[in-house]
Amino acid sequence: MAENKEIVKISEEIGQDAVLIKPSKGWSGLNLKDLWRFRGLAYFLTWRDIKVRYKQTVLGAGWAVIQPLMQMVVFTFLFNRIGNISTGEVPPELFAFAALLPWNLFSKALQDASKSLVSNKSMITKVYFPRMLIPFSSILSGLVDFAIAFVVLIGMMIYFNFPITITALYIPLYLILVLTAALGVGLWLSAWNLHYRDVGYFLPFLTQIWMLITPVAFPLSEITEKYLSSIPQQFHFIYYLNPMVGVIEGIRAALLGTAPPSGEVLGISAAVSAFLLVSGLFYFRRMERTFADMV
Repeated sequence: MAENKEIVKISEEIGQDAVLIKPSKGWSGLNLKDLWRFRGLAYFLTWRDIKVRYKQTVLGAGWAVIQPLMQMVVFTFLFNRIGNISTGEVPPELFAFAALLPWNLFSKALQDASKSLVSNKSMITKVYFPRMLIPFSSILSGLVDFAIAFVVLIGMMIYFNFPITITALYIPLYLILVLTAALGVGLWLSAWNLHYRDVGYFLPFLTQIWMLITPVAFPLSEITEKYLSSIPQQFHFIYYLNPMVGVIEGIRAALLGTAPPSGEVLGISAAVSAFLLVSGLFYFRRMERTFADMV
């Protein structure tokens, strides 16, 4: 009752209706409708990131191809030539390159999203818009690099006489899982980075470790036979909690005809990706009120 009297008093003083604003709870608190209303801004931010990325570089977008190619050479030499890890009937170069594309999309999305709020601090402090658009657009811009490198992958498949089959239609579904997991983790990291700049030092270490425990340069069957065989079957799901395990194995199977991941692996990858996204959305929204003060 006292609260209502206070509102009436304020209304009389300013000569207009007063609105009492309270924090929203549940899904309504995410204001997902605002993301659609500001979709034009999301397009602008994404296009801006794409243009700025290779500005004043000699090779330009060629870096989108050079990086995975150099990684492919190193992985092939270390794991296949020295480590003698078999990739079956698939050439090791093609085997590694097909996995590096989604992995680079994921790791770059984490790096760009983590520093996106700090890089756009002038926008955060001067104008209102859904802050979630900033890490979201930074992640979408990485799809351009993926598309460029994917053309090279198609050329490699033609060179090694690997025909594109109908299973390649599953690629967009796997990319959705990549972006879902990347956005979920990216929302956590971007909010943390405003409060703790240690994220910028910790993230390169995190992505390196994450890549080593992901079957990028070797098949999942190699890990299952050599390392997980000594662990009871019911505990194998712990390794599958890495959402990129199912994604990379799935993309390889869709393009190269390797053994597809089991329903358990894909299910766990999808569930973990969804959990990361939902938890990231709520945490980002909760911390959003402090962004302008922290930048």
